[in-house]
Amino acid sequence: MRLAIITTHPIQYYAPMFKLLNERGNINIKVFYTWGENALNKYDPGFNKTIKWDIPLLDGYSYEWVQNTSTDPGSHHYKGIINPELISQIKKWQPDAVLVYGWAYHSHLKVIRHFKNKVPVLFRGDSTLLDEQKGVKNLIKSILLKWVYRHIDHAFYAGTNNKNYFKKYGLKENQLSFAPHAIDNFRFGADNSDDAILLRKKLAIPDHHILILFSGKLEEKKSPELLLDAFLSLKDATLHLLFLGNGVFEEKLKSKAASVQNIHFMEFQNQSVMPSIYQACDLFCLPSKGPGETWGLAVNEAMACGKAVLVSDKVGCSIDLVKNEYNGMIFKSGNLEDLSEKLNKLTTSKDLLRQYGAKSRELIMDWNFSKIAEAVENKLKALS
Repeated sequence: MRLAIITTHPIQYYAPMFKLLNERGNINIKVFYTWGENALNKYDPGFNKTIKWDIPLLDGYSYEWVQNTSTDPGSHHYKGIINPELISQIKKWQPDAVLVYGWAYHSHLKVIRHFKNKVPVLFRGDSTLLDEQKGVKNLIKSILLKWVYRHIDHAFYAGTNNKNYFKKYGLKENQLSFAPHAIDNFRFGADNSDDAILLRKKLAIPDHHILILFSGKLEEKKSPELLLDAFLSLKDATLHLLFLGNGVFEEKLKSKAASVQNIHFMEFQNQSVMPSIYQACDLFCLPSKGPGETWGLAVNEAMACGKAVLVSDKVGCSIDLVKNEYNGMIFKSGNLEDLSEKLNKLTTSKDLLRQYGAKSRELIMDWNFSKIAEAVENKLKALS
């Protein structure tokens, strides 16, 4: 079976799975990157800088760059991906099925519509219903999405919230397969304790103190200011908070925290450095309020590093990955009192955090690339 995979650009969360599919040898894949070759050095407006990952994302599988003629190229809007030659490139390769990552781009939707009833159209996305609101706009959105998903033969859902989304917009149980959202658990779980100790020393954080980590874009939907306010309310000198990343809220947060010695900031760090940063912390917090916090793969990363996690109920993975008072806690999005209370409860003991972290590591091991590869292979086998 030949599978054409259509996605915008090389991503650290997808490339290892493409490589694994190729290595397993059960299907023949080719990835078509629709952003164009310049996607390897793309400007990310959220981080306000050009991002170039420092781990290999193109090794071990076959791919093609597709020319993108958009006047404003990127994955941030529908007309950012316009590929006049995409369909002809795919047809030339003669796939038995196509797997499209995301429909909300001009050329991706064209591919879905073109190949419907020609070859099986498979789909991967991670949207949820967590930001749903009643009203005319939502009604129009519902009509549009039901029309889009009528063109999909089968979808791979990332977790519970994603499955609920697909079912609401028309896909049936037999059109859905579980393919868990995953990161490289082994890379993040490898021992980086020496580098983690050095980082804590650099930040002047004693071993017996507790470090809370926020990692991501410093933007409104991630709610970093809510975390800062909750941290300040605790007034505990043995607690430290590290904001890792850049974004539009950066100066505001730094200004608000200027007089507090145990609040730290680090610039965006590349992939090879991230495991040691997670391993330096005691608790990872993702306080997002959305809209658009579809999954939160940083939670997977922290869990693979053996860390307790505290997330809001607007984080897509919360229902699947965070078990209250087992490996962390879930708080009500936007609720300062609830966040402060649970932050205080979690930081009463480093031993408690270590116990929760060990459970996180165990839990996340089942959320891996092999499970995704098996789901794709099994579906293609059923189609053959």
